[in-house]
Amino acid sequence: MQAKDTPLRALLTVLVTAVVCSTIVSASVVLLRPVQLNNQLLKRSGNVMQLTGLLPAGGAVEDEQLLSLFRSLDARVVDIDGAAFDPVIDPYTFDARKAVGNPDLSVAIPSVEDHAKLGRRSRYQVAYLVWRDGALDRVILPIQGAGMWSMLYGYVAVESDLSTLAGVIFYEQNETPGLGDQITQDYWESQWGGKQLFDETGAMLFHVAEGPVTPGSAAADFQVDALTGATVTANAVTALMRYWFGPDGYAPLLQRLREQPPEPPTANRAAGKGQET
Repeated sequence: MQAKDTPLRALLTVLVTAVVCSTIVSASVVLLRPVQLNNQLLKRSGNVMQLTGLLPAGGAVEDEQLLSLFRSLDARVVDIDGAAFDPVIDPYTFDARKAVGNPDLSVAIPSVEDHAKLGRRSRYQVAYLVWRDGALDRVILPIQGAGMWSMLYGYVAVESDLSTLAGVIFYEQNETPGLGDQITQDYWESQWGGKQLFDETGAMLFHVAEGPVTPGSAAADFQVDALTGATVTANAVTALMRYWFGPDGYAPLLQRLREQPPEPPTANRAAGKGQET
């Protein structure tokens, strides 16, 4: 005779099913975690490597080669308020976005200084130093700020004089298609190369113009063309650049690097030093 179903039997069945399902899900998370981390690293490496000048011109790069080139970069964690490199934090595992939610790793930005409308920012960011023949060639720094509809995330590359822009990439945004999302287009990003961040007094003058840049004008060295039909996004880009390359962002670090140039990582290791400036 078949045993009758009871509330206890039904409860046990539910519990066993829940345990089995949760075990499968947990195992999947553990097994897929390395794949997810590798994909995140691959995405980050692609964004950064575009600004290094190290990729072969016009040629596709295999994922493994891209990761190898990325890992060969001199990645350092920037202590923004200390205007120095932190020798302890691992640049390949540090997550500046998560750090914003940690009061020990982030700071509130006073509204009068919050040009990028961040509210809070991480105390640390990851920078990438590009070396050629033992000399500093570029410094690549992350930027972010509020656009019209979304947060804008990108990287800016600065030449060895620490004032001339080598390039920019905005890799994450959700601005209006065909208007604000022009910030991701090659024709606009390519204008950034050769522009100046600072004038001879150290004032940060770079900004998005209100229209086409007038060649030969006094402001031309510090401007890129306006974004047609996307004034709010253009102003947001100007604002976030004003913040990140102002006194509360990277400007003190860049000034310190001019006065005390960093050493290549091999020289640091040979001298038994950390990577502080």
